[in-house]
Amino acid sequence: MTLAVLIAGPGNALEPADAARLAGELSEALRAAGASRVESSTDALREVTDEPVLICADNLVAHPSLLWMLATEPAGRTTALVAPDPAGDLREDRGKLLPATDEPGNVRYLGAICVAPADRPRLAEVAGRDEKDLLPALLEAGVVPVATPLRLLRAGLVHDSAELTRAREQVAAVDEDKARLRMAVKEKDDFFTTYAVSTWSPLVTKASARLGLTPSGVTAISVLFAVAAALAFWQASRPAMIAGGILLYLGFVLDCVDGQLARYTRRFGAFGGWLDTMADRAKEYAAYAGLAAGAERIGLPYAWPLAITAIVLQTVRHMTDAWYGALHDEAAARPRPQAAGGVGARLSAASTRVQGDTGSVAYWLKRIVVFPIGERWALMAVLAIFTNGRIALAAMVVCGLFAMAYTLALRSLRAISMRVGVLDKVDTMRFRDDGLLVRAALPAPLAFAALAAVASLALVIALLAGWIDPPAKVALVVTTLIVLAAGLSARSRHGGPLDWLIPAALRAAEFLIIAAAGLSGSVPPPVVYALIFALTLHHYDLVARMEKAAPEGRPRRAVLGWEGRVLVVAAGAVAGVPTWVMAGLAVFVAGTFLVNAIADWRTGGSRS
Repeated sequence: MTLAVLIAGPGNALEPADAARLAGELSEALRAAGASRVESSTDALREVTDEPVLICADNLVAHPSLLWMLATEPAGRTTALVAPDPAGDLREDRGKLLPATDEPGNVRYLGAICVAPADRPRLAEVAGRDEKDLLPALLEAGVVPVATPLRLLRAGLVHDSAELTRAREQVAAVDEDKARLRMAVKEKDDFFTTYAVSTWSPLVTKASARLGLTPSGVTAISVLFAVAAALAFWQASRPAMIAGGILLYLGFVLDCVDGQLARYTRRFGAFGGWLDTMADRAKEYAAYAGLAAGAERIGLPYAWPLAITAIVLQTVRHMTDAWYGALHDEAAARPRPQAAGGVGARLSAASTRVQGDTGSVAYWLKRIVVFPIGERWALMAVLAIFTNGRIALAAMVVCGLFAMAYTLALRSLRAISMRVGVLDKVDTMRFRDDGLLVRAALPAPLAFAALAAVASLALVIALLAGWIDPPAKVALVVTTLIVLAAGLSARSRHGGPLDWLIPAALRAAEFLIIAAAGLSGSVPPPVVYALIFALTLHHYDLVARMEKAAPEGRPRRAVLGWEGRVLVVAAGAVAGVPTWVMAGLAVFVAGTFLVNAIADWRTGGSRS
């Protein structure tokens, strides 16, 4: 159910006949976009209900698909139709619309906005003001809409019959379906994805739509391709490695198609977004395992340690990506702190300039250097085809380390200049994944989380280098106690400019203790990898729900949080049964994840 309201557009001086005809066309387009009723009275804006409201100026000429896009915003947020304009009165930052105050505007509002149910109370408060000031009033009231850009489609506010005629001609000159299909491709994507996938993936998207496939169905097929690639890598023969590389590439194409299909058909759902994120990580980590198993199969040593390093590194990187994105959004939505500046502010300004220079060498270097998913899968596939699994995994580790050092350094400087916090705006203990032991802890410095990661990393390096001989139980116990001390910070306020790094630091400490316990107790590397793989699914579940605006699920607190798992693994190593403990814990974590996910999505999730 969606309410649509036609309001008087600014400067509308159309002839009565033209105005009536345009109003009829807009009403028809609004109903096609999903509106159950269309009103012309602004009194409807004062209603506070649980349905979205689609507001449209009565002098807007636009492709109907644009109104459909407004009404079907993926995360159900308030969204407004905008066009690029260097002299605009709005500023678009990471997809969010903000008033152009301290910084020049870069977009202008086109008179159409869909207000989400969560923002209906604020709409009711400002509805009595001048209609042309509706969006500024909403921004002043604290609403932060997301941008729906025109891209290849056309729209404009008209004021007289001549403008109406020109606008209709511009709209008619564009093939709406072809434009929508092309717009289903992300506007700014990775280098490899842009030139080696998106050039032809719309054909697959169109075919998928004709076959009636859902985005989640395409995701499932892409998982099958990735699993087949991992099995081929495990065989390790040259024909199998070539087949694995090709299957991995095709699986990645389908991974892009599922999102394109969702955008093309406007079939969004919290479950689909969550499934896409979870499947992406599971497919990549399954490929790591296949490469390691294949390298071991042909007698190449150190492949499994490289796979473990790669999965730990990539997971920790993703945790920093998720929370830095949330921090950036928080900073963008708040007034600029007074006198904010320094190196971080200059870096932010430089990054904005480079991102605006789309297609330049600097633009593509900036996107490649962070080693995004397209580049990761391309490198893995190419090296698997021409070399072996160990070399492919080593390259993933080296490139991942460089990308992490680069992004962590720059983002930390930029975060300090933002002078805002983000982790204190959520259920901190939930996203830290704290268990019973930590929830009873007393406040302590937040630097303990970083110390835990450093201490566990030092123990892993010492065991690998032979500076400490296994089983090294005393060193493991001491390091475990240091890691557990990180839990003392659980009840502290996580509002500092660098506190967004805490979840990543805790994940690193947990994974590294598992690796250290595995080295100490001579646990088969596949068992260590399986436990870390299961834990990544558990941790990604929290992040995916946050990023995709998915339901949080049933209220629950983990009895065995990160600190409980660290204690169990360390105790198993000290007791001399680390393999059985890790295998059992992997089954427990994976089983708990599956049971909770199935229960949550059966009761509260929407499917796509």
